[in-house]
Amino acid sequence: MPAGRPRLYDNVDQMNKIVDKYFKDCKKDDRPYTMSGLAHALGMDRRSLINYSDRDEFFLTIKCARERVEQQLEENALGNKSNAVFTIFNLKNNFGWKDTTEVKVDEESSKLDELIEALKDVKKDNWFIKSQTAWIYAVWWQTN
Repeated sequence: MPAGRPRLYDNVDQMNKIVDKYFKDCKKDDRPYTMSGLAHALGMDRRSLINYSDRDEFFLTIKCARERVEQQLEENALGNKSNAVFTIFNLKNNFGWKDTTEVKVDEESSKLDELIEALKDVKKDNWFIKSQTAWIYAVWWQTN
């Protein structure tokens, strides 16, 4: 006898009908699509909905539903129909979006880093070296 709570859905057709009804109702009532709203319509919480997607037979249904929610979020954000901060929060937390920063290291800056490291090895209290280091920084910043 399996342990745990019994499944809410035995087959994908049951779930598909409710998912389709959820999207139709949202459109009719002019409500935004949400993951928590979808989960509620299915009689579960958001975490359970995500867990259902781990089952092969429900994966495609849940994937397509998530993509519809994500698409509407993007479209509303681009059309200034939603709060930007909340949209960013939602996309990061429900759809795995991330902020990324690219750092470009070119040959000149890496040579400068090597020179600075070499100068650090020289005695720290030498005023000449300190003034030369400051001069190198100043020249480098002016050229970049």
